[in-house]
Amino acid sequence: MTSQWLFTGLVLLVGIERLAELVVSKRHAAWAFSRGGVERGQSHYPVMVVLHTALLVGAVAEVWLADRPFVPALGWVMLGLVVASQALRWWCIRTLGNQWNTRVIVVPGLTLVRRGPYGVLPHPNYVAVVVEGLALPLVHTAWVTALVFTVANAALLTVRIRVEDAALREIASLAGSPSGAPS
Repeated sequence: MTSQWLFTGLVLLVGIERLAELVVSKRHAAWAFSRGGVERGQSHYPVMVVLHTALLVGAVAEVWLADRPFVPALGWVMLGLVVASQALRWWCIRTLGNQWNTRVIVVPGLTLVRRGPYGVLPHPNYVAVVVEGLALPLVHTAWVTALVFTVANAALLTVRIRVEDAALREIASLAGSPSGAPS
């Protein structure tokens, strides 16, 4: 079996992991909406889905079409970073519980989570996304995909983090007012 097939298998596993995230996210969104949650920043979400799908497709396509080699000194380090990014992502999901979502949903009455990775970083899930987006293609030297995704993702995260920060401020202000209503 060639390294290209093994890499394709790795990307398929990451794709399956992403589908599992979407199942969890859908369940959490239903929970949030049932408690009066309101979604923010819907317009950038389809772009995020396309970009993350393009990462997976682009990495595999580049490896096969450009005949990118597996370079062990790079590939094994990048694989370690991919695994670490998955561990960080699932730590974030587990820490936030029902509050974790791929969308930005403000639920009245909830408090901000400041434990686990959120006690150290304001947006640890995005650290996982950035590391994975760079490392996954570089497992098999798909440097064009790594570069394009990283630049496009930086632009997207600029928008996403602004939306999320505004939502977090909204949650904090709702939690701080005696009636739970905005002050």
